[in-house]
Amino acid sequence: MTAMVLRSTVRSEYAPEVESAVKALFAALERHRPHGVHYASYRLADGVTYLVVLQVEDGIDNPLPAIAEFREFQENLKGWLAAPPIPEQATVLGDYRC
Repeated sequence: MTAMVLRSTVRSEYAPEVESAVKALFAALERHRPHGVHYASYRLADGVTYLVVLQVEDGIDNPLPAIAEFREFQENLKGWLAAPPIPEQATVLGDYRC
C-alpha cells in the first residue's frame, strides 16, 4: 500500500485559523466516516509546519474530495501557505491502528 505524505508550511499569522480548520475538517470526517481512507494531520514543533498522511485502500477512489468540508479546507489552505506544499509518495511498511 502507498501513502501520500504532504508537508506544508503556513504563515504564522494563520496558524490559529489552520488549527481551527483542521479540527472542523476532522469533525466532518467523523460525521461522514468515509470508507477505505486513513487521513492524519500532524503539527511539527515549529508550530507552522504540518504533515498530512493520506492512505487510500487499493481499488477505491479517494472519497475525500466528495466531502464539502474537505474541499473548503483545500481551498482555504491556498491562502494560508507560506510556500508550496511538498508532496511525497511513501510505501507503507507497517500500520497499526487500535
